[in-house]
Amino acid sequence: MLSCKATVERSYSSKDPDRLKVLTTFTVLADIAKNIAGDRLDVQSITKPGAEIHGYKPTPSDLVNAANSDLILENGFGLELWAKKFISSLNKDIPTVVLSEGMEPLNIAGDAYKGKPNPHAWMSPNRALHYVDKIVKAFIFIDPEGKAIYLKNGQAYKQELLALDKELSFALKSIPSKKRILVSCEGALSYLAEDYGFEEAYLWPVNAESQVTPRRMERLIAKIRETKVPVIFCETTVSAKAQKEVARITNTSFGGKFYVDSLSDSDGPASTFLDLQRHNVQLILEGFSK
Repeated sequence: MLSCKATVERSYSSKDPDRLKVLTTFTVLADIAKNIAGDRLDVQSITKPGAEIHGYKPTPSDLVNAANSDLILENGFGLELWAKKFISSLNKDIPTVVLSEGMEPLNIAGDAYKGKPNPHAWMSPNRALHYVDKIVKAFIFIDPEGKAIYLKNGQAYKQELLALDKELSFALKSIPSKKRILVSCEGALSYLAEDYGFEEAYLWPVNAESQVTPRRMERLIAKIRETKVPVIFCETTVSAKAQKEVARITNTSFGGKFYVDSLSDSDGPASTFLDLQRHNVQLILEGFSK
């Protein structure tokens, strides 16, 4: 199993009225932010584990919670289709930071989102370094007195990300180059694929455009038969029914579900961002070893 010793303090107390409150749009960002905040800030995610974030519909309680926050962190690159309207509806001018801002995106190659940025940049540990720097700056902006803490925690977490990158790179080298095709439901693995030398194929480009059309299914089936990829996957936040049908038609193994847009519950296999990455790579290794 993949593993790496953590070096950042991760004990967070629950809601504290004396701490500034930071909201993130989804759980992955919340975990990264918590590693930088330590116990100094109250970091919460608007969406809960397992939520589909592309087309999330905020609740009245989300609006109340956000109105009482001191900072909002969002991914950007068109991921949270609801975030702009949600934030503009608040009766308070709350600092908002788009964490992908300033990053060169990978553009979606085809289908309905052709030419638009692939939003899943956090799936690359190297790209996640950019997220850390943006979060550190945002925290210092709202809480200058905590600067030394945020800089220290941010640097420690970046070291963990760099170690994770080496760990994943070493593990994935065991897969022969001719087999290096990652097939999933959503085109969410583009950044991971680029980092570690894989080609990517999928049923739909992003979950906001997740209709399974005959053309999409036929195209993916043809790709699988052409490349003879031995295993295909899906993601936890969408139904795998169509992908399992693709596996049946092509006589290909279904390797399980990746965590991408959401962490698992605290007792699950992907309760942190680092564990999410290791879980996904472990699925890949197991799938390609069959």
